[in-house]
Amino acid sequence: MVNVVRKGLPMKGLSSVRVRLASALKPHVAPLLAALLSVVAWLVPALPAAQAGPVEWHEVAASSEGRQWWDAGSLRLTKGGNLSVLSRFQAAPPEGDTSQRPSLGDLYVMEIDCGQKLYRDTSVNGIPQLRAEWHPAGSDALIDEVIEEACAAGQDLLA
Repeated sequence: MVNVVRKGLPMKGLSSVRVRLASALKPHVAPLLAALLSVVAWLVPALPAAQAGPVEWHEVAASSEGRQWWDAGSLRLTKGGNLSVLSRFQAAPPEGDTSQRPSLGDLYVMEIDCGQKLYRDTSVNGIPQLRAEWHPAGSDALIDEVIEEACAAGQDLLA
């Protein structure tokens, strides 16, 4: 290896330079990292997209099929100009079966075409439903009421 003399100090190649640089920077890394983390922590709460909206569950009239709720805090306008809403369905327990605790139900993100009274489930229990098909309302009283109430609540978004 070639010895390099600079300002009267012999240095043995690049590895020596790296070691000296690392040892010189070591005491400054922790304070710089702490400062960076504090700036990030200060900025994160200011990001509105990272904050969830309030949860406002509204239950529609129960039917023999079960119970259903929709969340007014989740109402959003989709890219296609339809309404999106989070809903929860809890199936009715079998008749006479009181031994089991009722399940919490399933969560659906519904996209609703309020003008044509059509809906599709774009997510079920957090799993995206790619190429979800549109279904007409009318065959299910619970879904009919969710569509009716969500569309009424989302009129400001649709206008």
